[in-house]
Amino acid sequence: MAIELSEKTIKHEFIEKINELSGQDIFKCFQCGTCGGACPMSAQMETLPRKIMRMLQLGMAERISESETGWECASCHSCSVNCPRGIDLARVMEAVRLMVLRKNINKIEPSRLPAETIRELPQIALVSGFRKMTS
Repeated sequence: MAIELSEKTIKHEFIEKINELSGQDIFKCFQCGTCGGACPMSAQMETLPRKIMRMLQLGMAERISESETGWECASCHSCSVNCPRGIDLARVMEAVRLMVLRKNINKIEPSRLPAETIRELPQIALVSGFRKMTS
C-alpha cells in the first residue's frame, strides 16, 4: 500500500525542518521589514528577507529554493541584531541554504573556478565560500 503525502503534509514537514535546522520559530516574524533595512546586501537581493520569511511560513519550498536571497546573505547578523521579535534570521538563511545543498545542488562548482581566481583569492575566502555554497 503506497502512502501518498498531501501538499499540506509536505509544507508542514518543510516548515518543521527549517525550524529545526535554524533553531528559530519562523512564525514569530510579522514582516516588519527591519531585517531588509538593516541588511547591507538587500540592494542585491531580488527577494527581501521579510518576503522570504513569509514564503517560509507558507511552506513555499520550491520558490525559496529558486531564490538567490539565501546565497546573497552575507551572514553578518545585522538582521538578527535589529529584529524586534528576536529572530536570528541569519540562521534561518543558513537553514535555507542547507535545505538546497541537501538536494546535492551546489551553488558554485569548485572544479569550474579558473586557476587564476583560486590563486588570487585568500584561502579563507575559498574555504568559507565552499562551506556555504557546496554540499
